Formats: sequence, structure tokens, C-alpha cells
Amino acid sequence: MNHLLYLHGFLSSPNSVKAQQTKRWCEQHHPDVTLHIPQLSNYPSQVGEQLQDYLLAHPQLCDAGLKVIGSSMGGYLATWLLSQYAGRGVLVNPAVKPFELLLDYIGEHVNPYTKETFTISSTDMDALKALDVSEIIEPEQFKVLLQTGDEVLDYRLAEEKYAGSALTIEDGGDHSFVHYENHLSSIMDFLLGR
Repeated sequence: MNHLLYLHGFLSSPNSVKAQQTKRWCEQHHPDVTLHIPQLSNYPSQVGEQLQDYLLAHPQLCDAGLKVIGSSMGGYLATWLLSQYAGRGVLVNPAVKPFELLLDYIGEHVNPYTKETFTISSTDMDALKALDVSEIIEPEQFKVLLQTGDEVLDYRLAEEKYAGSALTIEDGGDHSFVHYENHLSSIMDFLLGR
């Protein structure tokens, strides 16, 4: 049995389109894969500790090397986890410096999936910055999917950071990564070593 971790982005949830597409694809094509999609805290300052606790509670995720898919902020978090654990990650339009991007988000928000109201503060940015992996030491750990039409993130930042990784850069698209489902076969091949 293979165990796979999916990390959603900021203001998202396990019910996001990509998370659910991944779940359905695994059920249909890889019933030997157990997909873990935790609801990440809306508070960036809590996510690091939450993920450490989750891996401690689910040690099977690291038994054969951590296998993780991270979207947007989830890609940033996946990079941080893989700097500590052996394994492989697939990053989808990953955030490279969310502690800068989210400065514009300081204040109150409502998660559109969970309806939870929460407030982002400057201390959240400090906590996020503490998770930053400034240099990718093992680029072969990563497969990175980018679309040039991403309206939230500049794809070139990720292109530069993960330059030695397996990069897929598609013209157009948007931050959600249009036609993500078409990549699930190659994503699983990369993560499961097939």
C-alpha cells in the first residue's frame, strides 16, 4: 500500500477541485494508494506544527519516503517538508515567497469552503518565512507543473527556483492549473517511481 499526502493551497480545503480529482483518479486507477488530504489550518503560523503532528500521527506516510502533491501554498509547504524528509514531491503552480505575497492579505478572511472566519497578521508572515527553503539541494526530488497564465503567482519565480527539477511549463492556463487531471498519470509515475 502506498501512502500519498496532498496539500491544498491558501483559502482552500480537501474539497477543492484538484484534491477531489486526485482522490477520484487514485480510486479509479491506483486503489493501492491511500491518499491523505488534511484540512490545513487557515492560520499560516499554525501549519508547520500541524504538518509535523500529522506525519507523527501517520508514520506510514514516511515509511518508503514521503510522497506529496502540493498546490500553491501547499507547494511551498511540500518543499519545506521535503527539506526534512526523504521523498518526492509534485508541485502545482507553487508559491515561492508566500510571506511576501500574503502581505496584501493581512486582515480578516472567510474560507470559501469551510466558512471559517479568520484573521491574518504579520506574525503569520514571520512563521511562513521560517519555513522557507532558500536553495533546492536535491532538485530531482521535484516535478513542477507551471502555467504561464497564473494570475496569482509569477510562474518565473518557480521556474528559477526549481530549475534543476522536472519542469512542465504550459502556455496560458491560470492559477488553478487548467486540465490538471490530464497530468495525474505522469504525477503518479513520478511519485511512485513507475
